[in-house]
Amino acid sequence: MKTVLITGCSSGFGLETARLFLDRGWQVVATMRQPNDDVLPCSERLRVLALDVTDAASIRACLDAAGPIDALVNNAGIGLLGALEGIPVERMRELFETNTFGTMAMAQAVLPQMRERRAGVIVNVTSSVTLKALPLLAVYTASKAAVNAFTEVLALELAPFGVRASLVLPGRAPTTRFGENARSRMDGSIPEAYAELAGRVFAEWAQQPADQVTQAQDVAEAVWRAATDPQCPMRLAAGADALALMG
Repeated sequence: MKTVLITGCSSGFGLETARLFLDRGWQVVATMRQPNDDVLPCSERLRVLALDVTDAASIRACLDAAGPIDALVNNAGIGLLGALEGIPVERMRELFETNTFGTMAMAQAVLPQMRERRAGVIVNVTSSVTLKALPLLAVYTASKAAVNAFTEVLALELAPFGVRASLVLPGRAPTTRFGENARSRMDGSIPEAYAELAGRVFAEWAQQPADQVTQAQDVAEAVWRAATDPQCPMRLAAGADALALMG
């Protein structure tokens, strides 16, 4: 029986992905900063472990407890809305620490065991905003675009060892807590000069039909394919809006 470790399982994409892998017979190590049995009750094939991807000691402790991993899904991430002019540099660094460096650190930590077994897959969840620029998302887009480029190079490095690296690019998912969390981190990051632009952007998002945005199940299915189908493209879009951008 294969084992997948998924980061960021407290809600949204990570939670739905954990449930899907469980339903399809895998052992699942679901991780989150603060484990909550109410979200994912532990069972015979499910373990819920604490993990902060920005903390090296937390990563080591989590992987020691998890044991051998066949697939790593780097889903943990934070959002940030705002005009670049109004975003403090500390916020930018915080975003990159989780979205970019956290992803790299997790991949680096599992690679020795995968390379030695000459088997395994790393699936990095980024975003469709890297395919089409959107206002108020410059820093977030940069953090995810860096992971796209990193993953493409990583795939080349790992190919001789039989280990794969893949990307899943979700579209906008208003039904998850991600957007709500991103808004809560704005802290005045939209100066008055950008208020009109922000109003237009938010209005457009609010008017987007439900069948043209991404659902958590779309992302879970894309991650499943990336993890289990060696013949699938290295980049997989997830959700109607992301698929439209991929053409």
